[in-house]
Amino acid sequence: MPEKNLTQYGITNAPSIAWNLSTPALYTEAIRNHEAELAHLGPLVVRTGHHTGRAPNDRFVVKESTTEDKIWWGKENRPFSPEKFDALYHRILAYLQGKKLYVQDCYSGADTKYRMPVRVINETAWHNLFVRNMFIRIHDENVLAKFEPEFTVIHAPHFHAYPEMDGTNSDAFIILNFQKRLVIIGGSSYGGEIKKSIFTAMNFYLPQKKVMTMHCSANMGKDGDVAIFFGLSGTGKTTVSTDAKRRLIGDDEHGWSNDGVFNFEGGCYAKVINLSQEGEPDIYECTRKFGTILENVGFDAKTGRVDLNDNTLAENTRAAYPITHIDNIVPEGKGGHANNIIFLTADAFGVLPPVAKLTPEQAQKYFMIGYTAKLAGTEIGVTEPKAVFSPCFGAPFMALEPAVYGDLLAEKIKKPKVNCWLVNTGWINGPYGKGERISIQLTRAMVHAILDGTLAKAKYRTDKIFGIDIPESCPDVPSDVLDPSKGWEDKKKYQTEAGKLAEDFKKVYNGFINDKKTKLVPELT
Repeated sequence: MPEKNLTQYGITNAPSIAWNLSTPALYTEAIRNHEAELAHLGPLVVRTGHHTGRAPNDRFVVKESTTEDKIWWGKENRPFSPEKFDALYHRILAYLQGKKLYVQDCYSGADTKYRMPVRVINETAWHNLFVRNMFIRIHDENVLAKFEPEFTVIHAPHFHAYPEMDGTNSDAFIILNFQKRLVIIGGSSYGGEIKKSIFTAMNFYLPQKKVMTMHCSANMGKDGDVAIFFGLSGTGKTTVSTDAKRRLIGDDEHGWSNDGVFNFEGGCYAKVINLSQEGEPDIYECTRKFGTILENVGFDAKTGRVDLNDNTLAENTRAAYPITHIDNIVPEGKGGHANNIIFLTADAFGVLPPVAKLTPEQAQKYFMIGYTAKLAGTEIGVTEPKAVFSPCFGAPFMALEPAVYGDLLAEKIKKPKVNCWLVNTGWINGPYGKGERISIQLTRAMVHAILDGTLAKAKYRTDKIFGIDIPESCPDVPSDVLDPSKGWEDKKKYQTEAGKLAEDFKKVYNGFINDKKTKLVPELT
């Protein structure tokens, strides 16, 4: 598209700008540029270098007058001065002089009422393919010719900052400027930084329009019933929601408007370490298809074969593929209002039940607490599971105060026929290191029982420590698995550890109550 240029961003003297290249064309570019290798059956294998996960300490938000009173400032949203942003931005512009660039124009948001036109400018072809996979493509050439972005990402992974001069934490940076509707990313080749930057932007704009934004997956049953699955990376959102019995709406980011649930993305970004054909057949097949990008997956250059069990480069190996690689999907990316809400948590202490039914009040509390284990490799420096509390099951991506999202959820679950559940995909029969992680087969059995209505009719007992209702039976699940205490040899130790975690829950939730910024339900008891 020679008549188009990037001068509006200050980008000049680019010898070539590749606009909206197709997947085969980007394959050609990535391989010709020595950015990637072609694997057996067609996936593209790439390496992200030092950064094999998100770099949360290198993420900033520009603090300026038009948005500073709305942002949730703190460790998740570190302030960055407009002056430093402008100086660093101009250094990036100088760096991009004379480089071939790749541009994808696309949408975030399947609902036309709330979608955001997004432009991503990449230094490398494989990242441009990543964008093409992950966001919603525009197939109409006439629409592309008139495309006007509402938010732009400039991604220069081989440009490195000087912290002493630029005010960054390291040579890598992810900086969002809501006033300029612009994100600049440098020093990191990890593809997830691009998608999560746009997710953060959606989390800023849509709640102000009374649309609930969610770090969750979603699927739909044959009768149109919708289920959403909250959880941090690695807790099983992609795996559990990709189910042969149900159609996938999306695997990671969604909105919930007055019309229903809709996907933000056009692709999936699945963690694939130790992925098995038997346990996760649909995702496994995606790792063997043309168009899929495999990040840091083990690869034999001689045979072209990949090894999904190889964690030599990273525990956080990923597959990025268009959602159309999955056969059983909702093509329009939209569904009605959720019938079941499932909070996925990977409990590292082995004290939470594998499944429990929550009241609406408990659901709001657990949403605000956002308890899980941060799994190895998801972020730099995390080498083993670590218990964390991430409000809204996605604090690193929430631009506004958590109470904003909590209040929106409270409104949604007031609707009739909305059932809320807690599902532990973490450890049973003891804590991490002594017990074992619950099998995906058992988790699927419990989720199926939730979604087909079986567990709604089951008999329950109330757990004395956490106050949540645990089913006495579930099809295809041994009854002793449902009671977390039965797998512990030392029952007193179980009581002690469970009591500690329950006290932590109280402290975290009551901290939100004390902020008095929300209409949250009373203190957790």
